[in-house]
Amino acid sequence: MSRLLTRFALGLVALTLTAAAAQPDPVVETGDVSRFYSLYDATGGHPTAEQLQAYIDGGSEGLRQLARLRRVTGAAMADAMGKRPEIYVGARRCAAVLPRVRTRLLASFRKLGELYPEARFPPMTIAVGRGKPVAIGSPVNGVQVGLEALCAADTLGSDPEERFVHVIAHEYAHTQQNRALVDDEHPTVLEMSIIEGVAEFVAELTSGSVSNTGLAARAKGRELEIETAFVPDEDKTDISKWLYNGLGTQQWPGDLGYWVGYRIAKAYYLHAPDKRQALKEILEMNDPKAFLAKSGWHPGIKLD
Repeated sequence: MSRLLTRFALGLVALTLTAAAAQPDPVVETGDVSRFYSLYDATGGHPTAEQLQAYIDGGSEGLRQLARLRRVTGAAMADAMGKRPEIYVGARRCAAVLPRVRTRLLASFRKLGELYPEARFPPMTIAVGRGKPVAIGSPVNGVQVGLEALCAADTLGSDPEERFVHVIAHEYAHTQQNRALVDDEHPTVLEMSIIEGVAEFVAELTSGSVSNTGLAARAKGRELEIETAFVPDEDKTDISKWLYNGLGTQQWPGDLGYWVGYRIAKAYYLHAPDKRQALKEILEMNDPKAFLAKSGWHPGIKLD
């Protein structure tokens, strides 16, 4: 290569690195939490439905989006505060760790950008809602987190800071996934398990842990049993045995589809010679059956 071409190539590298360094951090909005607790304190912990509606209407775009997507209204919040006042009191301990959570999340998002250069960085909002949902994430709407709901979800991990970081990293992975699959109204067990499992795997890569550490602990060592039961259900559209079923039972933990999907995604990654390309294919997956076949996964596969 000539000196001129060498200098040109080095210049392109420098420009690329400069552009990457200049990329602004994603928005991590937490101001709605302060606004809520100012209202909460001013009303002795008993704001009216009208006051809570004003809190929503005057809040961030992320809070208003959460309200639209998950029926968060002033009336619903007032009802939740009447029935479960302890979660709003308890959420203050989680509000206290938000500065550290924000710092760690920005590092996680940067790691995502390094591993997956095609990453998009929509805003992420932590607000106070009606006691649910814990968090939602999509390619279109970014991520919204209910402070009070996630703070109360100690089955996901006992340390609030760790829980917030890993759950939000999971939800942020959803913002990178194939929109048609994420928004599919009638997914199969396999499709939904891989979607959630991919988010768990990406959370582990970028933040250091899966979001549901309690589930991982309960499922570990039972891979063959759980995954043998999973195979006959792969093509079913009744996902209630595997996903979004809470704590489950002592014998059958809830949300095991997350665990199986995580192991399928991890098998795909570990078997791929090019890890960067593998992560791209994992996040952009649009054919669950083909993805499963290529992953090399089978019930009880050893991944450690």
